[in-house]
Amino acid sequence: MTNAGRSLELFFVDGRADGMLTAEVFNWTGHVLRTPRTQIKEALARPEAGFTGVYVLIGEDQNGPRAYIGEAEDMRIRLRDHVTNKDWWDDAILISSAANNLHKAHIKYLESRLVEIARDVAHTPLENGNTPPRSSLNEAARANMESFLDTLMMVLPAIRVDLFLSKKSSSKSFESASSDEANKIGSQSNTETRFHLKAGKGEIVATATLRLGEFIVHKGSRASIAVRSSCSEGTIRKRQQLLNAKSVVENDGWLEFVDDFAFRTPSGAADFINGYSTNGRIAWRELETGKTFADWEAAQLDDVTQ
Repeated sequence: MTNAGRSLELFFVDGRADGMLTAEVFNWTGHVLRTPRTQIKEALARPEAGFTGVYVLIGEDQNGPRAYIGEAEDMRIRLRDHVTNKDWWDDAILISSAANNLHKAHIKYLESRLVEIARDVAHTPLENGNTPPRSSLNEAARANMESFLDTLMMVLPAIRVDLFLSKKSSSKSFESASSDEANKIGSQSNTETRFHLKAGKGEIVATATLRLGEFIVHKGSRASIAVRSSCSEGTIRKRQQLLNAKSVVENDGWLEFVDDFAFRTPSGAADFINGYSTNGRIAWRELETGKTFADWEAAQLDDVTQ
């Protein structure tokens, strides 16, 4: 997937940020409609609700977040059934093409791929039973559907649908290092600044890189298995999500990252690793100089404001 900029057009149907909205991307055939359940009558009255497509239901039950992914040749009929038969969902996302030119094999393929992706990410438990088999498409049609999915994976997080958003990073990985190894890593030629975080005994347990606005903890980094009372519910939930997805595994008394993983902030990464609330801007230090992240960040701003 290219890193080139793209333009996403959101239309808030009734002018409310938490109401019904549509999402489209220039030169993309797809169309996405998100609606709260409280506006399902108005949503199903729209023409695209009767199109062939894939839909996602999201909400919560007594066990926490939950989702369901389905497909239909007429989404209006299927969703009307779900209003009657499923009481846990709060929002529906309807995915179709603007010209209604997706056929049954297309949407069966998309449904299967979305279930695969959601299960791999393990962000939200699915109500779906087994992963449906992919439909038989020729090579060109499969390529078209994968291209369709690439854009859809950009659109959905923008409209607050995160169950397909993987934080695994494809960046070059670095194993967690001892102090001597850390110095060796820090001396390697690379334009990206690397940071490390130490445990209570002073050993480096994690290394990370800031890239494209995300704080990427490297494969091989370790995290405490134990959590303290100050550890937030969100961090505890994220730990369980990564364990479920096998992005971290228990190893020799630690949790070990088996993939590079992107966090939104240094503090979010430090909370996860330490198992308690941490000021990541102080806990993380530049690998080469030992500066705190906060001091390194201030120096970067000095460079652009002088």
